[in-house]
Amino acid sequence: MKTTEYSSAVLNEHYVKIAHRSGLSIYVFPKKMAATCAFLTAHYGSIDNCFCTPEGGEPVTVPDGIAHFLEHKLFENEDGSDSFEHFAALGADANAFTTYNRTSYLFNCTSQFEESLTELLRFVTHPHFTAESVAKEQGIIAQEIREYEDSPWERCFQMLLEALYKHHPVRRNICGSVASIAEITPELLYDCHRMFYNLSNMALVVCGDVTPGQVLRVADHVLPKQADPLAAVRVMREEPALVHQCRCETRMQVAKPLFSIGIKDPNVPTDPMQRLRRDAALTLLDELLFSRAGEFYSSLFEKNLISASFSGGYSCEEGFGFHAISGESDDPELVFTLLQEYLDRVIREGIDREALERCRRVLYADELRSYDSTDEIANRLTAFVFEDVDLFSYLPILQSITKEEVESLLREVFRKEYFAMAVVRPFEEKESKK
Repeated sequence: MKTTEYSSAVLNEHYVKIAHRSGLSIYVFPKKMAATCAFLTAHYGSIDNCFCTPEGGEPVTVPDGIAHFLEHKLFENEDGSDSFEHFAALGADANAFTTYNRTSYLFNCTSQFEESLTELLRFVTHPHFTAESVAKEQGIIAQEIREYEDSPWERCFQMLLEALYKHHPVRRNICGSVASIAEITPELLYDCHRMFYNLSNMALVVCGDVTPGQVLRVADHVLPKQADPLAAVRVMREEPALVHQCRCETRMQVAKPLFSIGIKDPNVPTDPMQRLRRDAALTLLDELLFSRAGEFYSSLFEKNLISASFSGGYSCEEGFGFHAISGESDDPELVFTLLQEYLDRVIREGIDREALERCRRVLYADELRSYDSTDEIANRLTAFVFEDVDLFSYLPILQSITKEEVESLLREVFRKEYFAMAVVRPFEEKESKK
């Protein structure tokens, strides 16, 4: 088995990658802390609803929300037991989540690590679905979807994605819809598990007071002795550069209007290192423009135009990227206008170098703090693994970003044709009394 070591002299940290004979990529990050955390992740998320199988033929389209549905179902075992109960009996805390491009299963423990890792590898790789259990889960997840739809903040953000994107599946709810999950069958779940839970499409990340030998002992015992590199190929429709809609709104039970302003990034690089650099530079820019220590937030807050719930940030993954600035205001349209005026002024006058360096120090400190938690390390390393870049490459990139580079991105990305806004307004007084 091939082993690769990654290290950082600045952080005094290291981790190893092991190409396991089963096809699974294993990462072990030794950390002398009380808790050990393990993430087993499939490169499979909510956007993978159209793909070509290795056998060829026409693209296969599956119901929205099936990746999230599969995450829920895998914890149920053929003997009727539940893997959450198994972890609890071992004193471990288990969880799982689905994002746009991956699904992770994880546990934290302070003892019985090898037994917990055995359970993790076993249940994720041994699915069991029946028509009865799928039907039961459809009711549970339908209720979860309704709860999301009843959340004003969730609804506002979802509307924003639908406004920004015309075709890209990031515009659809990770959980799917009540109608889409009703189409899920055991056969579809088995097909998606076979396509995307192939070990060559997965990674195991372990962080804690463990050795690669301990992890390999469990992997050798539980996993197949040879790889079966079956792989599905994502199929994506071409996405226009411009936003799909400039404005969208609805009414819900809120005290004052909520808003989410989005800026679509039409130039997300395909090269992983270039994408990481763009992500770091735009995150640095967002810290400068939209943080609570910044000029824009302070000016709006002092005028009582926004509340303390205001936030802004950049999200970037393979195939899509966007800024989202959210908050609540009695006059969202005025906030939108003032935002564009503020950005126009910064573009004209340029970025203050001292402010930029202050923001760089904030992000640098945040990155250093992330190494104080085994689950934070494991989660971040997992994200970097599927972006195909070294975790330790982030800080050197952050340090190397120039003022001129950030100003160039400011002019490139913050153009009016890339802006959209979603608003959730309160019900009219007469409607709220019905």
